[in-house]
Amino acid sequence: MTGHVTTLAGPVPVVSAKLTARDRLGGWKVRWGIRRYSYTVDPGLYALGAPSDTSPVLVTANYKLSFDALRCRLEGRAAWILALDTRGINVWCAAGKGTFGTAEVARRIEAAALNQVVSHGVVVLPQLGAPGVSAPEVRRRSGFRAVWGPVRAQDLPAFIDGGLRATPEMRRVRFPLRDRLVLVPLEMTAVAGIALAVLVVAAAVAGFGPGGFSLARVLAGVLPLAAVLAATTLAGTVLTPLLLPWLPGRMFSARGFAVGAVAAAFVLPWMPPTYSTLRLAAAALTMLAGSSYLAMNFTGSSTFTSLSGVEKEMRASLPWQVAGAVAAAALWIAGGFVR
Repeated sequence: MTGHVTTLAGPVPVVSAKLTARDRLGGWKVRWGIRRYSYTVDPGLYALGAPSDTSPVLVTANYKLSFDALRCRLEGRAAWILALDTRGINVWCAAGKGTFGTAEVARRIEAAALNQVVSHGVVVLPQLGAPGVSAPEVRRRSGFRAVWGPVRAQDLPAFIDGGLRATPEMRRVRFPLRDRLVLVPLEMTAVAGIALAVLVVAAAVAGFGPGGFSLARVLAGVLPLAAVLAATTLAGTVLTPLLLPWLPGRMFSARGFAVGAVAAAFVLPWMPPTYSTLRLAAAALTMLAGSSYLAMNFTGSSTFTSLSGVEKEMRASLPWQVAGAVAAAALWIAGGFVR
């Protein structure tokens, strides 16, 4: 914040379009799952530069990563930024969850007394927020006309200069390599704790076999199992998003399954000869079901699918993924008693 501007509705905090080192560090930490759910700005109205009553009003989420992505694209410009209370969730996800919605838009317009701040009666909403907002209902409730902005914040300057008109290219939703890979660190850190817990429990179970418990069996089972879990994580959270456009199937879970199958084909031949057939089968099921499940997580981050599509895929995929995980656990335990 760099001070306040005074409007008929009262003082409004001023923000800069330039991101500080602290902003960039905060964004990096969130990408790695640190303070993910508390990285927010206060909902309300902000002034970028020195806006007047004719400056555009741009609506976004109070998730600071979304807020920063918007303001940093408007260097040298004046605008009003209206941050909705999305509980610290980005625009795309908040629209699906209902926190970036018609009622919240109208509520924030009224709370900011926006009719006393600007004279044009228009708010610009991000296109990715469209699933949660009814533009006619916003106008009925608030008196403000909702205009859909471009998909990407980087197109906002051209959109504003073009009289709030978007070109077909601005409307096109993409999910390029860079956008896919930027999600990888968060997915990896989210699964790291689970993988470690599985490794600890499975290593302990590995110690049991004919003749009771053996530390030697624990040590013999840990490294190969760690390799299986690492391969599963790599397949589901890195290789699947990297290769997404070229993988077979419409569902993310099917694509993750395909990558998991390739990973299993590479990893299983390196398993120690002491591994029983049952444990080899357990390792294969872990990579297939695990990679499929981890890949399916990207349905909530990608614009490839709608909310109904996500729900449909989860209903179709979760039962067999869970069954695969249970079968893998059973085979792992049984494999300690046979060769």
